[in-house]
Amino acid sequence: MNDHKKTIEALIFASDFPLSEKKIAEIVGDLNENDAGGIIKEIQQEFKELDRGFLLEKVAGGYEFITRKEYSGIINRLMAGRRKNRLSRAALETLALIAYNQPITRVDIDKVRGVDSGGPLRTLLERKLISIAGREKAPGRPLIYKTTDDFLRYLGLDSIDELPKTEEIEDILQNDKISEELEIEQLSVESGDSGEEEVRQDN
Repeated sequence: MNDHKKTIEALIFASDFPLSEKKIAEIVGDLNENDAGGIIKEIQQEFKELDRGFLLEKVAGGYEFITRKEYSGIINRLMAGRRKNRLSRAALETLALIAYNQPITRVDIDKVRGVDSGGPLRTLLERKLISIAGREKAPGRPLIYKTTDDFLRYLGLDSIDELPKTEEIEDILQNDKISEELEIEQLSVESGDSGEEEVRQDN
């Protein structure tokens, strides 16, 4: 069991995406999902008791090591010299609308925002924060959009049901880690655009 624990720790540490109990069991081979889940709980408890600078948490349907929130300030200083691509306010508004009303069409998004949302939608698709979920059964068969596992992963959520209530969205945009134009380090797509350029392009 101890070897399995070390193996699972190594897998989660090495993975660039959250690993589910099912995926871990498939990789290890001689474990089932329940066994993997039990070992993961043990690892989680051990890290909590050790009071380390990081934790093992469930996000987007899988598990990954994340740093404790209280160290976000010092980590931001580490990342200060790295290139960051930012989302404009328009993209944030569009992302919030999709998150709370998905699946949703561009027409419905435009109605709420009062402006064309083509630019923000393209940005969010490029960042893989949203995806096309199909077409609505309506005249013209418009595309419908939904958030992705990458969106959940960035926010540290296991499912969309964990989103705060709608009335709290303004506080989130202003005070949480998706405020200040949502500086995305892990999910950013390398491009030549600056944050200012993106604000000019998005409506």
